Parts: sequence; structure tokens; C-alpha cells
Amino acid sequence: MKEGVIEKNCCEEEISTRRLFGKTAFFVMIFSIVTSVIHIWMNSFSLMIVIKKNAIHLGLMLALTFLMYPATNKSSKDKPSIFDWIFSLLGTMTGLYIYFTYDSLIDRSLTPNTIDYCFAIITVLLILEASRRAVGWILPALSIGFIFYAKFGYLFPGILAHQGFTWKRILTRMYLTDNGIYGVTLMVSASYVFMFILFGSFLNKSGTAKFFNDFSLAFAGKFRGGPAKVAVMASGLMGTISGSSQANVATTGAFTIPLMKEVGYVPRFAAAVEAAASTGGILMPPIMGAASFMMASFLGVPYLKVMVAGIIPALFYYFAIFVMVDLEAQKMNLKGLSKDKLPDLKIVIKKQGHLMIPILIILVLLVKGLTPLYSAFYGLISVIVVSFLKKSTRMSFKDILEALEDGAKNAVPVAIACAVVGFIVGVVSMTGLGQVLAHNILKLSMGQTWLALILVMVASIFLGMGLPATACYIITASIAAPALINMGINPLAAHFFAFYFGTLSAVIPPVALTSYTAAGLSGANPTDVAFTGFKLASAGIIIPFMFVYSPILLMQGDIRPLSMIMTIATGLIGICLLGAANEEYLKCKLTKIESFILFIGAIILVYPGLITDVIGLGIGLAVFLRNKKKVQNNIETSSKNTSIF
Repeated sequence: MKEGVIEKNCCEEEISTRRLFGKTAFFVMIFSIVTSVIHIWMNSFSLMIVIKKNAIHLGLMLALTFLMYPATNKSSKDKPSIFDWIFSLLGTMTGLYIYFTYDSLIDRSLTPNTIDYCFAIITVLLILEASRRAVGWILPALSIGFIFYAKFGYLFPGILAHQGFTWKRILTRMYLTDNGIYGVTLMVSASYVFMFILFGSFLNKSGTAKFFNDFSLAFAGKFRGGPAKVAVMASGLMGTISGSSQANVATTGAFTIPLMKEVGYVPRFAAAVEAAASTGGILMPPIMGAASFMMASFLGVPYLKVMVAGIIPALFYYFAIFVMVDLEAQKMNLKGLSKDKLPDLKIVIKKQGHLMIPILIILVLLVKGLTPLYSAFYGLISVIVVSFLKKSTRMSFKDILEALEDGAKNAVPVAIACAVVGFIVGVVSMTGLGQVLAHNILKLSMGQTWLALILVMVASIFLGMGLPATACYIITASIAAPALINMGINPLAAHFFAFYFGTLSAVIPPVALTSYTAAGLSGANPTDVAFTGFKLASAGIIIPFMFVYSPILLMQGDIRPLSMIMTIATGLIGICLLGAANEEYLKCKLTKIESFILFIGAIILVYPGLITDVIGLGIGLAVFLRNKKKVQNNIETSSKNTSIF
């Protein structure tokens, strides 16, 4: 997130970074650069144990949070208060405390003393306040609720009741073990997520984002509704390196939204296209979002397996938005951009194509079985080296420092979200809540897979109304994914189901942070953009159901070429039917009944099988032919009316 960018969450609460000046800005810049250098050292050369690395990571991120984010809307936007400096110093001290005392704590068999408890309380309070500033109030409020559930479980009714834990045990579990805030969520943030965010910052400074924009404009700008298709394509390409929907909007939306408005798209729709397309950046390999690294850790599988599994769902998602955009262009009879406004594709590739080399290096290293950390480190080095191949893309020393600074600042919201969600994960494991809720999902669904999937989808969507994508995935994966796995669903498919709907939280009203960011660039009403963006993204809402019933889409199971082709083909047709139903347009305007019939056809195509495929395809073909005939009749009628005069 860039300094000064303002986003909104539910209840119109603002989350904004300060515009720092003078000595304070210089200090934060140096601190951010040092933070990135420390992370490169920790993840590439150091043999530091995980919990110490997590503690240093959290301490640095807390310090940056209190310097970058004001406490309230009325707080100073250009300099931290004395309390912010104190909180920032305390944040750093909490990390250093664990780093220097954890060995002695091990010698004491994890028996805390009074100072340990004092630092535990300070750290918990700092995390809750930092998350309120950087993420919004819902996630810390939810975490507080879980903490109180751990303490007062005996007051809860029925299946939710448990004996309760003492405050000392809760603090020990949350602060001094790897089952709380220093658990897997923060570990992933401190290592994979930070390094890949840093990698994206270096690519951005080398001009890769500009290359993606120019390439997309040259390739798709001439087609019907061209700028919207450029937005979809550019956002997909940016998603390969950013792993952040908000960063995606800020990078591509600044030039695609004005272009969309220029060819005739209304501001609301232009912003919604960018928001929906940018959200898909979290789904797009090779980097994807922080949640994908969490998934690999939860499942205990190589990240390469998650990355490969994400290819087809990501392409399906972008195809779904592309269909909606094209149908809207047909409805409004929009044209593409004139040739004189488009860059030459050959020249773009010749001048900037070499910037793709670092991404290819990352892919090759991952495919060869090397770790994401190893791949990210050499990816960083390759960006600098490759930039020197052409004078126009050569990174200066200043560019390198700015990339280090941006990487640390952009990592703050993700790191804080991962820290605060550690409370929830810790309580779930302490109390057995995950198993209880998983059992009851099975009970409510009566053993029916489709009903269990709908329940998990609804839960994910409601969580998405108040949580960032990573937090939404972690909670859903901790509570709902085990229920799906117990029903016999492929574990990777179950976690991808939670991951997918967690990702959509970026465009689910009333939070919809991505939509609000895009609205700021278009001048449209944020609420209108949020609902339109969700409508566009919902064209792909059947995709998770597809890969649950057909794990072959995740490269799982018995992969046969013919069955793969048939599954992909019917999936794409189902997406087209759902897109037409949402847009209420196919060759011409659809009636409500026709839209509903197409929706049913799309749902039928989700379930694999010859009979369902024939029925779904038959429904789609029938409506298509009916509307094609309707168009022909309108043309003939118009021709007759013209001939009379």
C-alpha cells in the first residue's frame, strides 16, 4: 500500500497511511530499507530458529505500523505523535525480547516469569491496536472474541462449551509458543510473503508493470470494449508478480480506468472491472497471494504443487470477467481504441520483453524443486541484473533503495493481519473449536457434499465482509476445510475452495477494499462500484464447485487428456452461461426467465457426467438459438420499416 492511499472498509471507516515529511520521512525510509535488508539476511543467510525470525519480523512490522498509520481520522497525517513513537519503540522491543531471551526460556522448560507475562500483555495489546489501524476494527474485534472464548468457554451453550483456560495459560500459548501469534501464519509472512512482496517491488521499479500495461494495450486495445479487456489482461499479468489486489488496482487502474471511460464505459463499471480483475491477482501463479503460502504450509506440500493447481482456476476466473466485459461492450455497442493510440506490439516486446526473464527464473527454480525462499532470493538478484540489459530499464542505486523501502511498507498490512489472526488459530487449536464446527457442518449438510459446499461458501462470504483475504482463508481453512476433507473431498480442493472464496472478500460488499480503491481512481460512488465489482466477480462463483467435483482442474487425480479437455470445455461453457445470466444479455437482451434458465444450465454443468453435460449444453444452445432468431427478426423488421420510407 502506498503512502497517502485511502481505502474504506465497512461502516466507511478510513484506513490511510501518513504523508510523512522531513526528518521523520527520512527515518521511516531508512528504517524500511533496513527492515528489508534484515529480512533478506534472515531468509537467505541466517540459521535463525523460526520463532526468533517471526519475533524480529513482527517487531519491525509493528514499529512501521505505528509510524505509518494514524490512530484515528483526527490524528496528524504528516507526523507521528509521541505515543506513536513509544508504541513503535515497544513494538521493536517485543521482537528483540524474544530474540535475546528465548534460549533461556527453553532452559526454563517454557516456564514464564513475570517479565515474560508483561511482554506478552504488551505484545497482545500492540498487535490488536496495530491491526485496528492497518486492517480495520473487525479483525481485532473478532480476535478479542476468540480470546474471551478461550477464557470463558464454560459460559457458552451446548456444543461450544469448554472448561476454559487461565489468563496465564492463554498468554503463554499465544506469546511463547509457535501455536499462537508466532505460529504458521506469521512464519509464512516473515518468509515467503515478505520475500515475494519485495520481489514484486523490484520488478515494479525495473519497469515490469509498465511492460505489462503496454503489452496488454498493444494486444487487446483494438478489440470491442478494448480498454476493459486491457484491464483484465494487465491485471492478470500484474497478478503474477504482485500477490495483492490493492497493489494491482493502483498499478494498472491508473491508466486503464480513464481509457475505459474514454470509449464509453460508465465510471462505476470501469472501476468495477479493474477491481474484479485485480482481485484475481491473488489467484494468479506463480506468486499468488499470502494465503497460497499458508495453504502449502497447512497441507504440508511443496508450494509448486499449490502453484500448479492454481493455474486453471485463475485462467477460468479471468475468462469469466472477460465474458462479462465483452457482453457489456456488446450491449453498449462499444468499440476499441484507434490504432494511433496503441503501442506497437513488436516494439514493446523488443524494448521491454527481457523484463519477463526474472519471472521465468522464478518458475524454473520452483519447477526444479527449489524452495520459494531460494527462488525469491535469486529472483531479486536477477531483476537487478536483467534491468541492465537495456539502458531504458536499468535500475539505479536510488531505484534499488526505493524498492527495498516499498517492499517493507507494502508488507505491513499483510504481516499485521497474519499476526492478529494467530490469536484465532491458537484458540481454535486450544479449544478444539475447529473439530466441533467441522462435525456440525457435516451434521447440517446431512452428508450431502453440495449442501456442505454451499454452507462453507456462505460462511466464507460472510467472513469476507469483514476480513482481508488472507485472514478469511486462514479462518475458513481452520474451521470449514476439515469438514470438507472428512466428506471425502480432495484436501487440496477443500483448501482451494476456502482460498477462492477468501480471495473474493476483496470485492464483497460492504468491505470490498479493492473496489473502494478503484472507485477513488474513477470518481464513482464506492458502494456502486463494490456491488458492480461483486457482480462481475460472481460470474466465476461456480469455479470452486467445478474443481471440487472435478479435481482434475487442480491437476489432481487421474489426469487423462480427453477428460481434461472435456472438463475444461464444459467449464468454460458453464462460465459463459453464468456470465450471460448475470449480464442478462446473449446476442440480445435476455428476459428474466431466460437468464434464470441459463443460470440453471451453468449450475448443471458444474457436476461432471455425460447426462449433466448434455442437459447443460442443451439449455445453453436452446437459449442461444432463440436469441439469435430474435436478433434476425429484429433486423428483418427494421429493414422492412426502412424500406417503407
